[in-house]
Amino acid sequence: MAFGCLSVIQGHLVRVFSMKNITIRQRSIFVGILILAAYAMLTYSISGNKPLGVITDFIAGASVIGIPILMYPLFKSDANKATNLAYVSARVIEGLLMILGGIFILIPALEGYRNTIYESIHIYFFIAGALFFYVLLYRTRIVPKFISIWGFWATLALLAITVAKLFGIGWPLLNVLIIPMVLNEFFLAFWLMIKGFLPVNESVT
Repeated sequence: MAFGCLSVIQGHLVRVFSMKNITIRQRSIFVGILILAAYAMLTYSISGNKPLGVITDFIAGASVIGIPILMYPLFKSDANKATNLAYVSARVIEGLLMILGGIFILIPALEGYRNTIYESIHIYFFIAGALFFYVLLYRTRIVPKFISIWGFWATLALLAITVAKLFGIGWPLLNVLIIPMVLNEFFLAFWLMIKGFLPVNESVT
């Protein structure tokens, strides 16, 4: 029952915000831009500027939520329905956590919990969303297969790092495994902005 209600609510939100009237080419450019914009969440950690950190956390969170909404029509099929719903759910929660992190910057008593959100909660929704995302990309073939496979294995590497840290394994060398994930996201973003999706129907219904 709860799952059904969630599905209906998400369906309405996606129909409202998925920008059905834009072309596939425009959609790919927007998605590429949002992938890069999601990295704005690093601003506060680098600069320590609170007002800027709040703004960039909000931008990053909104970008993360926007990506699955824009991708929803491209992933939409009976075979992908459950995976697509899981993907949207994971990304929406991830984005809301990032926005919450921005709010915490404004509250001195909660500011210290921002890192806790990212390191102990956000990371798992990021990993789940990424796994669903690359599975859907692979199934739909809207980007070259090597990008999907690369991203999937990079996500598994990130999962391995996260699990290792849970068991107290914090070898500095493990952090090298983060690089393939970052490179994949940047490569995918620029691919979408420059090359676009592989041929599909020009209009999304």
